[in-house]
Amino acid sequence: MKVIKVAAAALNQIPMDWDGNRQRALESVDEARLLGAQLVCLPELTLSGYGCEDAFHAPELSATVLEQLEMLVAETCGMVVTVGLPLFHLGSLYNVVAVIVNGSLIGFAAKQNLAGDGVHYEPRWFKPWAAGAVAQVDVGGASVPLGDLVFDVGGVRFGFEICEDAWSAQRPGIGLFQRGVDLILNPSASHFAFGKYEIRKRFVLEGSRAFGAAYVYANLMGNEAGRIVYDGGCLVASEGRMVSEGSRFGFREVDVVPAAVDLDALRMSRARTASAKPVIDAAGNVVAVSFDWRFFNTKPIPDAAPNTVWNKENEFCRCLALALFDYMRKSCSRGYVLSLSGGADSSAVAVLVKLMVDYALADLGEGGFKTRLAYMLDPDEDLVDIRRRMLSCVYQATRNSSETTRNAAQVVAEGVGAEFLVWDVDAIVERYSDTVAGAIQQELNWEDHDIALQNIQARARAPGVWMLANLRGAVLVSTSNRSEAAVGYATMDGDTSGGLCPVAGIDKAFLLDWLRWCERTGPFGIGAMPFLEVVNRQQPTAELRPAESGQTDETDLMPYRVLDTIERLAIRDKLMPMSVFRMLQEAYPDCADQQLVQWVERFFNLWCRNQWKRERYAPSFHLDDTNLDPKSWCRFPILSGGYRAELRALRTCVLNQGGCDAVL
Repeated sequence: MKVIKVAAAALNQIPMDWDGNRQRALESVDEARLLGAQLVCLPELTLSGYGCEDAFHAPELSATVLEQLEMLVAETCGMVVTVGLPLFHLGSLYNVVAVIVNGSLIGFAAKQNLAGDGVHYEPRWFKPWAAGAVAQVDVGGASVPLGDLVFDVGGVRFGFEICEDAWSAQRPGIGLFQRGVDLILNPSASHFAFGKYEIRKRFVLEGSRAFGAAYVYANLMGNEAGRIVYDGGCLVASEGRMVSEGSRFGFREVDVVPAAVDLDALRMSRARTASAKPVIDAAGNVVAVSFDWRFFNTKPIPDAAPNTVWNKENEFCRCLALALFDYMRKSCSRGYVLSLSGGADSSAVAVLVKLMVDYALADLGEGGFKTRLAYMLDPDEDLVDIRRRMLSCVYQATRNSSETTRNAAQVVAEGVGAEFLVWDVDAIVERYSDTVAGAIQQELNWEDHDIALQNIQARARAPGVWMLANLRGAVLVSTSNRSEAAVGYATMDGDTSGGLCPVAGIDKAFLLDWLRWCERTGPFGIGAMPFLEVVNRQQPTAELRPAESGQTDETDLMPYRVLDTIERLAIRDKLMPMSVFRMLQEAYPDCADQQLVQWVERFFNLWCRNQWKRERYAPSFHLDDTNLDPKSWCRFPILSGGYRAELRALRTCVLNQGGCDAVL
């Protein structure tokens, strides 16, 4: 029995943070060494950071990365280390993994399948490497092999699937299986999306079973560059079973996951597999070096996997908490400022900032928390005061505000431990209204000037809260959600004002359900938050019209669940109005056709009319792979035909009572 110990590392990197990225890589190597591992797999593009964007095209960037690699190589004696970086070769840039053995660089494996959909733009910067191709590249005066390589290190053979490679139908693991590798290493920068973790686990498990190898999966962790969040979750599987599983959404910058691998068992498993048809590598496709492995004669025992229920609610809590923490510290901001209305959206943001502090303290301890935020915190500062500094909430009243929302805002602020301020902006609203009315010599009224009178209230709230954010050195957060973004139900330069929009990637129906869940159950490790009852008993309302109007969001728009259904059908599934209407008939059989048509018309009209707003929203966090962010997922023209012909056909169909087949 030959058992070796390997490790996968999750790192919280920053684009072009040269010293920091190298130090975290070295820390993971040292931690793996202490844990008894001799091989450690680091994530994709570890040394540069994954999110360098067009800076990848700067010649100095690639040169600097090689300098960092040289310094890292010198610190890896006694170890096998694989680390991701960008590499220029023959005028093109490649996404590669450097293989370091006992303090020597022995080769580069190159990525064959580039991620080019959704949030990924790798083909903009990198070229895919051809399967089977091998070249030589000059590094510091030495010729180093580059390409589709297998590495034979002290008799242990391994190869690579680099992130997207494993998601491809023609994944390189098929060829690695034929070439008899013992280990498949997958250094990834795989972004978080709801439910995606289970998909990763499946391809890791299936890869280890089908390819007869131990599968070692490493990933980035944290909010690396602003929008995308990485959840870590390193995995090691062998013979179709999970051997070791790392934590997700951790606040530590380095998480090393060791695992014991039985080489003899793997090799015998391949030998018994009838579909295994070995291919003898051509000369130059295998890099062979000596290495003194420490072999154990004990049966590897699977490490206990984290006992966590990863439902959507808990993923949302952990993802947003980590994203907010990293956004704050990496921008060197001194907390967050929030215009807290007492409604669902702003209350959700306040709870998320609370969770940011809760989870960070749990992961790092009070000392580690203060050390990480040393640029803004006094070592002797009380935790109560720290929570107040993390979040400043302002309730900005007008004559249309109610005591209900004011009380709710205060209860929520106290419940999350935030600073709470109240000021009245009614005089400012009146001054703007009187100034414009006087200039145009027209008296303003709610019957004729409804939208303008609503919007000026939201806009009048922006300057003061921006000023508070400036005084605090904090990030002003806006509170628009995905449902509002779809139909433009937000005031530009009013409630959309801010440097970050944390909940823009999540729909209102989920937020309302999540707040009720937080009130009654709460996230694991935290528990229920009963103070949210003051929010959950309200009907969502902008409170911009006079109270006697009975304004609610859903009377202005449509039921949020209907809105979200239409958005998914129209935007995610790309269905035209007639098909959306047909699907709504099935989903909401109790609704009259005329009502459904009205909602479909309203959605498509508002969607097309408000693309300019979505283009101007503050950055948001990517939470699923069908979101509405035009900068990371959903492109739509600012000017378009607005589906006029399709909506006209839909109206004709319903009014003709049976003429739909002809129209279809």
